[in-house]
Amino acid sequence: MTEQELAPENEAKDVKNLEEEGEIAADYIEELLDIYDLDGDIDIDVRQGRAYVEVSSDGEADLRLLSNPDTVEALQELARLAVQAKTQTFSRLILDIGGSRDAKAACLAKIVEKAIAKVQDTGDSVALKPMSSYERKLAHDLIAAAGLVSESEGEGKDRHIVIKQA
Repeated sequence: MTEQELAPENEAKDVKNLEEEGEIAADYIEELLDIYDLDGDIDIDVRQGRAYVEVSSDGEADLRLLSNPDTVEALQELARLAVQAKTQTFSRLILDIGGSRDAKAACLAKIVEKAIAKVQDTGDSVALKPMSSYERKLAHDLIAAAGLVSESEGEGKDRHIVIKQA
């Protein structure tokens, strides 16, 4: 069998593993919601090779405490650790609580757009603040769409993007 013939089988296995990650993370988040007596609906999806867990509520006020982007990022890391403890594999799952991802993406877009404008006006390179790999991916996409070039520099928590003319 060729590698291409095996690909659908491997893809199905990957989706199954990602769904399992989502289930584990959802169980973890559900227990957390129960502890704090918060209501939330949990949806699990697989998007772009990642498990995606979304928590929503009809009464968004309940989730307001947890939907702060920094809080969501911390809970995402805890959920990833829960997944890793059960599966013994690295997890890249994404957690969204009360639309926090969209809010963070909109804020990031404003920052990137200002930096893009500065590069276009001055021709100078602009370094952005350090950000997560997910945020860097969003920023790289925005920068490419503007016709500029971007590179990630630095290591660990200091990893950031530098925007340059094409």
